[in-house]
Amino acid sequence: MLERSAGILLPVSSLPSPYGIGTLGREAYRFADFLKKAGQRYWQILPLGPTGFGDSPYQSFSTFAGNPYLIDLDLLVKDGLLKRSEITSRFWGSDPARVDYAALHENRLAVLAIAKRRGWERDRDAVRRFRRKNAAWLGDYALYMALKRHFGMRSWQQWDDEAARLRDDTALRRYRRLLREDIELFIYIQFLFYRQWDALRAYLHDLGILVIGDLPIYVAMDSADVWASPELFRLDRRGFPREVAGVPPDYFNEDGQLWGNPIYNYRAMEKGGYAWWIARVAGASRLYDVLRLDHFRAFASYWTVKYGSENARVGKWVKGPGMKLLGVLKEKFPDLQFIAEDLGELTPDVHRLRKRSGLPGMKVLEFAFTPGEESDYLPHRCTPNCACYTGTHDNPPLALWQREEPEKAAYAARYFELSPDDDLARGVIRGGMESVAVLFVAQMQDYLGLTDGSRVNMPGIPDGNWQWRMQPGAASASLAREIYKLTKQTGRLPT
Repeated sequence: MLERSAGILLPVSSLPSPYGIGTLGREAYRFADFLKKAGQRYWQILPLGPTGFGDSPYQSFSTFAGNPYLIDLDLLVKDGLLKRSEITSRFWGSDPARVDYAALHENRLAVLAIAKRRGWERDRDAVRRFRRKNAAWLGDYALYMALKRHFGMRSWQQWDDEAARLRDDTALRRYRRLLREDIELFIYIQFLFYRQWDALRAYLHDLGILVIGDLPIYVAMDSADVWASPELFRLDRRGFPREVAGVPPDYFNEDGQLWGNPIYNYRAMEKGGYAWWIARVAGASRLYDVLRLDHFRAFASYWTVKYGSENARVGKWVKGPGMKLLGVLKEKFPDLQFIAEDLGELTPDVHRLRKRSGLPGMKVLEFAFTPGEESDYLPHRCTPNCACYTGTHDNPPLALWQREEPEKAAYAARYFELSPDDDLARGVIRGGMESVAVLFVAQMQDYLGLTDGSRVNMPGIPDGNWQWRMQPGAASASLAREIYKLTKQTGRLPT
């Protein structure tokens, strides 16, 4: 069970590094030390999978694999797998405050291929053990990525060879021979990722810090998951979706959000005892200590849109798996804490399901202060069994929110009885910290007071997201002392 505590939301990709994106290296360990000094119990991150469409961690090529971009190159130099000149000679981007995904796409895999050539035989026994441990997904993922490269990185529905698209056994045997080098490369990349992640997570645990991670409700159409198990999704005989996922118009977008993910075939999943979901959560438990069930409302009912639609305005609600699935997951993983991301336009069935499941829900303070409304997200309406957030990765940092939503910010200032000279972001953070919610989480940008360019994601906007990076030295000792003091005053220090 969660205890009264606090955490900070910061994507791993947003850490500083000289190689274009945050990694599992030195700056991640420094941030772990910062969290410890700040009295924080949790580091909340975004999904760690390889990013696909729009560079989004919620559109991954695999629900099990780790993101190659997050592998720390300095650690590979230290391990003898790379030479310093092989990484410093590459272009990783010109702006240290932004992730340059084009530069990463151009250079990262080539550098990791050098590491593989040096390490494949050297690490043969360790890689063999890793392959056995992850046999349920690793082979399909490595073959899928090799085939994607072979077919110009197109999604599997667009591959030129229908036999490969539809997983003909003879064709797959042929491609395993033809693409052996690439298959080995993607296996070795996963070996490197998990070796670095396991070391970082052990360090966090030694400090008493746990990781909160997201489990996206859906997987990407362009993924090894759908390609390898098409029977678990609502696809036609050609492998194209009959309908896709999204949400209807809401406070984020008047056209709704058309995510494009395939819809699960829950009837087939239930018939199989939800084995795929069990394996998925087991994989997530290797990465995270607390699992935030993204878009929880889809467990109660979910929005489907006809494949090929231009937006998500026209669709229908379909009954979700409810406690049939949640009950299985809670029974199979009694030691794994779940948080229900019960945001959005909620209907009574969603409230009933969350209460029945017993999972803590979420209260987002930026959604609380609409003049003239008595929002369920107001701090005095929090319950102990909930997680209170300033905002999620889909929200602007508080200082930017104050500028973009002046009426709501003014309401918040009145609610917390702040003077014109008071820092609104600090006042909102204190208000959340003082609430009865068992867990309080703020974005790192909230503590840093950042505005322009610091938003992680703008829902419904496909470009320009997932790029913000924290500057070196921003997680300072003085800031850690300030956060520690507030955490202590509000009774949220780790016991």
